[in-house]
Amino acid sequence: EQRSDLGVPCSIDPAAAARAVAALPFEPTAAQRRVMAEIAADLAETAPMNRLLQGDVGSGKTAVAFAALAQVAAAGRQCALMAPTEILAEQHFRSLSPWCKEIGIEIALLTASMPRAIKSSTLTLLAAGKIDCVVGTHALLSEGVAFADLALAIVDEQHRFGVAQRVRLRAKGESGSPHLLVMTATPIPRTLALTAYGDLDVSIIDELPPGREPPETRVSSGKSGRARAYRELRARLGAGDRGYLVCPMVEPGEDEVTSSWADTLTASTAIREKWPEVEVAVVHGRMSSDERGEAMHRFRTGAAQLLVATTVIEVGVDVPEATAMLIEDADRFGLSQLHQLRGRVGRGGGQAVCLLVTRGGPTSDGAKRLKVMGETCDGFVIAEADLEIRGPGELLGARQSGLPKLRFGDLARHNQLLRRARREAEAVLARDPLLAFPEHQQLRATLESLEGAHVYGAESG
Repeated sequence: EQRSDLGVPCSIDPAAAARAVAALPFEPTAAQRRVMAEIAADLAETAPMNRLLQGDVGSGKTAVAFAALAQVAAAGRQCALMAPTEILAEQHFRSLSPWCKEIGIEIALLTASMPRAIKSSTLTLLAAGKIDCVVGTHALLSEGVAFADLALAIVDEQHRFGVAQRVRLRAKGESGSPHLLVMTATPIPRTLALTAYGDLDVSIIDELPPGREPPETRVSSGKSGRARAYRELRARLGAGDRGYLVCPMVEPGEDEVTSSWADTLTASTAIREKWPEVEVAVVHGRMSSDERGEAMHRFRTGAAQLLVATTVIEVGVDVPEATAMLIEDADRFGLSQLHQLRGRVGRGGGQAVCLLVTRGGPTSDGAKRLKVMGETCDGFVIAEADLEIRGPGELLGARQSGLPKLRFGDLARHNQLLRRARREAEAVLARDPLLAFPEHQQLRATLESLEGAHVYGAESG
């Protein structure tokens, strides 16, 4: 995905940068400031930035993205931030809007479910250069979306997008190749990052904001353990806190091996009957955007104390008053999912709790995952454990990561061999970027058979 054409330089304006930081309602951590400086230097270059921003849950990646888009806006150019779901796009828009307003940046939201009239007006203003930053979903990739001067493309939760989608967003730049910042809140193991994202420079926010305590995590199994977990959740709600109940399914009957409250319909109905004092809201992927928005509004404002949800809340939900989460059939979820879900609680300070409930007989891999969750809240440690348990193809998805199924290699164990192979690959590509030399034809054919001809075609840019 590396681009050889010219980028769109956005020079550093110290006064504008200071105003952007002052607009934040908190003091950035040292790690955030370091990463902001790395990105600012890249944006000022004529070569297009290709940077991966990693940070654990709650480390403050949105603030770093804001500093980047503020630099672009100060240079009179535009930025696009693409997220995989409407919930996440809307959360980014809500977070960024007051900061942008503080320093005079025009920001807009663009999603597929928006009313046609609002969408049409937004597209007109965007094409005319009246909007400095647009936040959206896949809708940003539509043919009807045009920019006056796109200089920065930010892709959040990048593992949910393919290379081709990132390329299509960058192709919206008319005056040059826009800078690219891809962000992930699912930490990528260092060995895997070398392979799947070796063409990107990496910035890591390795520090959490002061005062943020990691949630206490407990695993409860069997009937007695499950009952104890629900009593604790109810006690938290009774004390005035808010909480989440996460279910793996929307309706009963989708899977025979789940527990009795493992779907949002059964769980929400039972809670309303057994806990009449608790106001309940429900969110899942089959609801319309308006229905999800209404439920989230009730929970965010405190009209509902408990949000019963599927994993649609995995990213993009930030309710500081939520201090408790109970996850049904937790052994069925992946480690990164569990870590992301746990990150929804404890965002407002104070001691939060995450209760992982199982029916009593988790699978071998499920037991390993729950053990890791109980032992650490470090996303990078969790990522390495996830790589060992699931393997690289499962961790990122073979199609999106571009990783072939390896017959002999093990990325988790053969770290030094991987680094050596990476150096060899860089040397080959430095001499022959398109693998056009006669001595590289067999290598090219092998790669294309594994990854698809598009990897070295026009789509790669």
